[in-house]
Amino acid sequence: MTGIIVRNLSEQLVDLVRDRILAGQVEVDRAIRQDALAAELGVSKIPLREALTRLEQEGLVRSRANRGYFVRELTIAEAEEVYALRLKLEPELAAQAAANASEQERAVAMQTLAQLDEATNAHGDGVGAFNRAFHLALLRPSRQPITTTMLERLHVLGERYVRKHLEPLGRDQRANDEHAQLLESWLSRDTAVVRERMYAHIEQTVLDLRREFRTGAVITDLG
Repeated sequence: MTGIIVRNLSEQLVDLVRDRILAGQVEVDRAIRQDALAAELGVSKIPLREALTRLEQEGLVRSRANRGYFVRELTIAEAEEVYALRLKLEPELAAQAAANASEQERAVAMQTLAQLDEATNAHGDGVGAFNRAFHLALLRPSRQPITTTMLERLHVLGERYVRKHLEPLGRDQRANDEHAQLLESWLSRDTAVVRERMYAHIEQTVLDLRREFRTGAVITDLG
């Protein structure tokens, strides 16, 4: 029984620390203070270290010998790789999901978009998480769990880039409009348009990120 409790605690810590990293609440250039974080969360360092190891496997943190764990820098190379994979996988999966979705799954997609719009309009925390939830709601009905899990990980890796991408004035409204159009075609089961709109939506984010990296608006990897 003890092992089950510890494992559950470790899973909760993975979620808690991941959410902080994705929300930009953990500095990139400073070692994560494990003692202070463990005390704040009311846990020992052992399950926290296990959680950080998991997050390293996910690609959100990196360990450095004798220095501890650091949040990984945002880099154009990582962004290009993440979004190139999404462009290859996500449009087709979303189209299959549109064709397969049950009424309950369609209702979940509509509800998730409403939550995303509310968070975006409030300019508060959680926009990235709701953005990820909306995209996954459009993918899960594909009934392809392996590919969906791969895309979920890509969305986690890309969430900090989404947050940075939405910072310039006006982009949040454009994203809202693109999501609404995407959902409309998805609910209509118009698979060809779903593919086209999903591809364009992801591609536009890549183009915006390239411009931000060129102007120095995004942190780059200094080695």
